[in-house]
Amino acid sequence: MSDNIIKRVLILGSLAIVGIIAVQAYWLLKNWDIHDKEFDQSVTIALRNVAQAIAKYNNTDVPKKNLIQRKSSNYYAVNVNSVIDANILEDYLFQEIDNVNLNIDFEYAVYDCLTDDMVYGNYCKLENNKKKQKSKKLPKLNDLVYYFVVKFPTRESYLINNMGTNIIFAGVAVLSIFFFTYSMLVILRQKRLSELQTDFINNMTHEFKTPISSIKIAAEVLNSDTNIKDNPRLNRYSQIIKEQNQRLNDQVEKVLNVAKLENDNLKVKKENIDFKELLDNVLEAQELKMERGRVTLDYKLNEKIISADLIHFTNVIFSLLDNAEKYCEQDPDIQIIAEETASEILIRIKDNGIGISKENQKLLFNKFYRVPTGNIHNVKGFGLGLFYVKNICLAHGWQIFLQSEPQKGSIFTISIPKPTS
Repeated sequence: MSDNIIKRVLILGSLAIVGIIAVQAYWLLKNWDIHDKEFDQSVTIALRNVAQAIAKYNNTDVPKKNLIQRKSSNYYAVNVNSVIDANILEDYLFQEIDNVNLNIDFEYAVYDCLTDDMVYGNYCKLENNKKKQKSKKLPKLNDLVYYFVVKFPTRESYLINNMGTNIIFAGVAVLSIFFFTYSMLVILRQKRLSELQTDFINNMTHEFKTPISSIKIAAEVLNSDTNIKDNPRLNRYSQIIKEQNQRLNDQVEKVLNVAKLENDNLKVKKENIDFKELLDNVLEAQELKMERGRVTLDYKLNEKIISADLIHFTNVIFSLLDNAEKYCEQDPDIQIIAEETASEILIRIKDNGIGISKENQKLLFNKFYRVPTGNIHNVKGFGLGLFYVKNICLAHGWQIFLQSEPQKGSIFTISIPKPTS
């Protein structure tokens, strides 16, 4: 994953997190405010009904102003114009609070003019909870004469219980935020490890270049020595050194090219090349390399010129031909077919190899992936060839397709769009 993509994910994710937190906080506060207003309205209605019932019982009138006063979030004072009977008051409170569907505990006290103190009434339990949150003392008020007070000790927990759905959604949002944060930390950690791995591979492969070049020079000197040429055994060993050194160099170059692909440093330099001549040269070189089988060219194009990066395009063709030769249990019969349609040029590499199953075809172009080869154990490589091939095609704006069945061979097709006039 590139730095730009990770930066975009981090920025968008952070904005999403801020948005989710802001929306959830807003709706929680909004719902709390709504439930608090509903609670206040229900309590006010219940206490007003209680005051009117007491006034009717005492044959008096209720005050026209300041009948119900909310002194705090859970503390209410009710102003009446007559003496209050505590026993009757408790019955009225139970009845009216139940009528407004408030299933909440409350406690009350009545002001005594003679002692100038609040006479505690009782803790009335309506909730199913076992614990009582009884107050030690209910404060008196200086601006009223005949009044009683009611306190709801469990108001906060009551409102929270009524907001259960909102809290669940908020909890899910918080878990999502934690999960996203954890995922990003894992991604960043994996990116750091991947960068360390890439840097290590790059440094190692670059360090290999010097000894490979030295071995190449030494091998060429050995091959040009007449004493070595006259000795078949030594000549064969010197050829082996040269061939294996070249093979090692090819693998190192492949690793370096893949590293460039991952770092977005690989730039294709398109030029007009003679396609027919290129394929003829590739065919000749491949025939010299092959120890068995054959490779043929079926050229059906009218045009000979194609726009491509000469080095990378040549590597792509060689990589497909090498795979066709390696993954074959019999004498390889490989065809290079160049043909065209009205809108595209098609290059097909057809072989009679072991084929590839459908499930393996999905992963074939992934980095380091190698198709299981059954009883064949002599096929070497890093699983980078087709990864390189696909990315070079994408860098050119081309597409690559595969048709294959087990034991029926494979056809790799590169589709090159024709330039529009």
